[in-house]
Formats: sequence, structure tokens, C-alpha cells
Amino acid sequence: MDLSSTTVYSNGRFCRYDEAKVGLLTHGLQYGTGCFEGIRGYWVPEDRELYLVLLREHYERLRTSAKILMMELPHTTGELIDITLDLAERNHFETDIYIRPCIFKAAEDIGVRLHNVPDSFAMIPVPFKSYLDPARGLAVCISSWRRADDTMAPPRAKITGLYVNSALAKSEAVGNGYDEAILLSHDGHVAEGSAENVFIVRDGKLYTPDPSQNVLEGCTRRAIMTIARDVFGIEVVERAIDRGELYAAEEIFFTGTAAGIAHVTSIDRRTVGDGTIGPIGKKLGEYYLRVVNGREPAYAQWLSPTYAKARI
Repeated sequence: MDLSSTTVYSNGRFCRYDEAKVGLLTHGLQYGTGCFEGIRGYWVPEDRELYLVLLREHYERLRTSAKILMMELPHTTGELIDITLDLAERNHFETDIYIRPCIFKAAEDIGVRLHNVPDSFAMIPVPFKSYLDPARGLAVCISSWRRADDTMAPPRAKITGLYVNSALAKSEAVGNGYDEAILLSHDGHVAEGSAENVFIVRDGKLYTPDPSQNVLEGCTRRAIMTIARDVFGIEVVERAIDRGELYAAEEIFFTGTAAGIAHVTSIDRRTVGDGTIGPIGKKLGEYYLRVVNGREPAYAQWLSPTYAKARI
């Protein structure tokens, strides 16, 4: 992917990607002292519009992550939303996109710490279709790697350094012939995928690990829970889930900003349901796709249209 001419936002100004430089000794690179968000934008040709999804929710979570790492975002949430829309418009995107806002410790020196280190903030947009193929079911395994525990580093914050935990699990899974992994918490309960939240269906109810299981509280996770309850009247239960419950589940699916909604066809080589997408996952996925494409007025507040102002 050639990003050299892409417009990015870096330290208070718009510039080309190849003009935004980070030194080799940058603290965030050497020690993983940064945090980020992932924001999806969906291009709808019929509307000639690019809809950015859940901007406010993502920036509020980024603010929390930054606070945990003793950093402070340089803009209000409203300003960040405006900058993001401006950035997408400057790039004239007519495709689905992914935007990566990030804040990191910018000192170029040696020394592990969070205090007395200046911050750097940037946003990078890239064309993006899908992290996982939503049409193809996933073969999933339970990872031998445990999910990082809150007593070690706060997993509710989207911290760059913590993603080595996810990378180890993902590569182990792929190396063993699977598509994705599910990590367990330190006490053996289901936590999440390498970059996704997990849902299971049993007896018509939707279950997902509660925040105490060291999960990242996903924005898409919250959206799907809202749709399930309010649109389809599905009971949603947040609680600890045992490994064996995965094998007994009628449906399993992942949710995430990058992943969207992706169904699981097997777990540790045990078929989930009949091996196809289940009815609850299917209708939630179809409805969510309608939402992010601007086809459900009830959830229009979740979307920020990029090019609307230009047509006024």
C-alpha cells in the first residue's frame, strides 16, 4: 500500500504521509507507550457519501486510554471529530476507509517511564475493506496465550504495547491452521479474540464476557448489544463464560471496528451449530450493515457524513 501522498494529521497540521517522521528512538516505538483507536468509514455510492461510524465513542475511549498512560489529547472531542471529517474530505475518499488516531510518548531517549515525556498525536487514514471476510466462517482455536490481566497492564485501554499479546495469539493460530484465536483470562474464562470481542448464543440469548474478564470494551460490541435489545428484543447477558460453553454454543461470532461481525464455524475443530452462520448472528450482521450504510434512521446519530457540508 503506497501511502506517500495520503494526507495525514500530525502534531497540529495536515501534511503528506511521507512528511510525517518518527525517530528511531521514539519512546512509543521502543517501549510501546502509546494508545490508538480504529475508526471505520463506509462509502455509499448511491448517496455519494462516506459515513464515519461512532466517532464520539471512539474519541472518548481514546481519551480514557491516554489518561491511563499519563497523556492528554490536544483537542476536545468535538474538535477531534471535526479534524477527522476534514481529514477524510481532504483525501477525497470514495471507498471504505479505516482511520487510525494515535497518541504516543515522543521523547527520543533511553529510559522506561510515563512521567516527564512529551506526547505526539496523529491521525492516519487508509483505504480499507475488511479485516476478516464476513462471508466466510472462521475456524477458531483457544490460544495457549492468556489475555493480559489488569494487574499487569490495563486491557480496557487500547495500548500499543499490549497488542504483542494479540499478535502472539494470532500468529500461533494461523501457524496451526486456524483463522483466529480466542484468548482466555488468567482464571480460564473467555476473554476475547486477538482483535475482536466475542459473543455466543445459547437458548436464544446473547452472552458476552463482562468487562471484568479483561476485555476491551468495544464500540461495535456496545452497538450490537444495543441493536440486539432494542430492535430484536434479544436478551443480552454480560458474564463470565467458560471454555466449555464455547463448545456448547449454538452460535459464536466476533465483533470489532475492523472485523465488523464475523461468524465462527468451528472452535478447536468442533463445529458450531450446523457450521453456517446462525440466525441471530445473521440478522444482527445484516442490520448493523444497514446502520453503517445510513439505511436505518433510528441510528443516524452513530454516523458522521463526510461530504454533507460540501453539498449545502
